[in-house]
Amino acid sequence: MVLNPKIQAFLKEVNANPIPLEAVSPEQFRNQARMQDEGPKQDVAEVEDSQIELTGRTLPIRIYRSDTKVQPALVFYHGGGWVVGSIDSHDATCREIANMADCTVISIDYRLAPEHKFPAAVEDAYDSFQWIAANAEALGIERDKIAVGGDSAGGNLATVVCLLAEEKSGQKPVFQLLLYPSTGYIGDEPASLQENAEGYLLTKRLMNWFRSHYYRTEADRFHPYASPVHSDLLHALPPAAILTAQYDPLRDEAQAYAELLKQEGVDVFVKNYEGLIHGFAGFTADVEEAHQAVEEGAAQLRHALYK
Repeated sequence: MVLNPKIQAFLKEVNANPIPLEAVSPEQFRNQARMQDEGPKQDVAEVEDSQIELTGRTLPIRIYRSDTKVQPALVFYHGGGWVVGSIDSHDATCREIANMADCTVISIDYRLAPEHKFPAAVEDAYDSFQWIAANAEALGIERDKIAVGGDSAGGNLATVVCLLAEEKSGQKPVFQLLLYPSTGYIGDEPASLQENAEGYLLTKRLMNWFRSHYYRTEADRFHPYASPVHSDLLHALPPAAILTAQYDPLRDEAQAYAELLKQEGVDVFVKNYEGLIHGFAGFTADVEEAHQAVEEGAAQLRHALYK
């Protein structure tokens, strides 16, 4: 299927003024990043900015409630290559998921690289989930119905939280909602990494730039907390919905990860969305296919939270 016309027009504009990654700093990139800070946003019943106190650091969070009653919850980790992104950049997405899945969404503003390299984001993701579970009653959520989710690098963090919960015997998420996640791969580069290396917003060059700032050494790239495909605990992960996009360098690794989970006995809903690119959750207001994709993922989440 050909690229969605509205996304094609967006990419034409972006590709006409590429960011010179060799010369730009992470802070400059953050200032230039075109994510979801602007544009239409759905109303939800309640939005609350707060913070959580963890050992040695304080993390901002944003809570979205689709209803004021006690609800199941999704702990959400934003994308952005572990270098950019924030609770603001993914505000619209969190609102949509809260409404679509009829749940409370708690978005985590984890520490970013290179100021805080791997595994700082992983530690923030896991510790914040456990803090939320321990404080479920005060937060107005159901303690035994908390899922994790995220897009891209956030999807990576979400599935790694599940691995750590098993490893550390912490509270385990009941479900994973992974939007075009970074999962790592085994062996040769996946075909999609070559087919979609340039021109589709997330490029191979940009991925390498993110990783150069996130990892301490090349060895980090193969650690299960960075590339969960290398974990020996996949059989213990909760059910998942994994959504991928046709024109995404990460398409094949996420699809392969989904198949590996299935082989390990994990219940997985996996679907590739034709005509879309990495980051399609940011296009739901203008691209119907993107809206339908996120809605389908949210439906899987809702089913898991309310069964």
